[in-house]
Amino acid sequence: DVNIGPNIIKQTFESYRKLRNTARYLIGNLADFTPEGEPDSNAVPYDELPSLDKWMLGRLSAVLKEVDEAMNAFQFQRAIQELLRFSSAEMSNFYLDVAKDRLYISATDDFRRRSCQTVIHALLEGFAKAVAPILPHMAEDIWQNLPYSTSSKSVFEGGWPSHLINFEEYDSEKWDLVRLVRDDVNKMLEGARTDKLVGASLDAAAYLYVADEDKRALLQGLVGDEHLIVPPKKTNGVDELRTVLMLSQVHVVDSPEVVATSCDEKYVSTVDTSSGCLVGVTKAEGEKCGRCWFYETQIGKHGLPHSDVCQRCNDAINVWEKTIGETFVRPAVEEEQPV
Repeated sequence: DVNIGPNIIKQTFESYRKLRNTARYLIGNLADFTPEGEPDSNAVPYDELPSLDKWMLGRLSAVLKEVDEAMNAFQFQRAIQELLRFSSAEMSNFYLDVAKDRLYISATDDFRRRSCQTVIHALLEGFAKAVAPILPHMAEDIWQNLPYSTSSKSVFEGGWPSHLINFEEYDSEKWDLVRLVRDDVNKMLEGARTDKLVGASLDAAAYLYVADEDKRALLQGLVGDEHLIVPPKKTNGVDELRTVLMLSQVHVVDSPEVVATSCDEKYVSTVDTSSGCLVGVTKAEGEKCGRCWFYETQIGKHGLPHSDVCQRCNDAINVWEKTIGETFVRPAVEEEQPV
């Protein structure tokens, strides 16, 4: 016997809605993307992808293998639970959340954006194929609304996406640690938000200390340039703590005393955290960029055309102006009228 009732139906609907909204997000960010193998393709080859993107593709392959194995064993509940976990925990809550800066802030043909679209394209096709046996109408709806040409007219043609199950797990130790650090930072931000020290996470800066030298070296390797510049020098602009943690500044320090002196003690964690890091948060330094919302100490100091945005955003606007052939004019802000 199978139980059914209003609550079970509601939970099932919520699960369906989460999957559908994830697919809509993926489709919506591929409007100007041309896949590999097509004329004028702007996809990025696998070997050139940042570590974060290779990690995501490795996770996609692992999930597709798990779903395939579950389907072959007629364990449909196991398959759908794996898809729900993947779309929620690894896609929506992490990779796609972090990707917003790359997709919306970078210039149209910027490497950061095109590499992200390359991964999103793989995620979308793998997602549609995997969910098709359980939600055939939704999967077909996804396939018919792909914003690029495909070799098959239906999601049920072409078979299982074998080309998507061959990506190896990549830098799992690194990104597992970063995700744990992200959770620990977010916990500390909750208290800072409650006390009105910060609002959005980009209003904050974080100080991190970990006694384990290997972990500290790993995290220090993900610290980017002091300022938001294009092109970045210390990292590739993707494998970077600032953007992955969605904080304006991140400092990996060599002693717990630096954390204690840089942050109010009420916003400093213990060392008993998920990541093993001592985490402190404080208000970010500088001014808020009017476009990307990162705080930057160099805004308005270099005579750039747009004095209220960072150098990175000035560059993106400049690229847009050259591509479109128009000068960007900021829309006038209407003053609120008294009621």
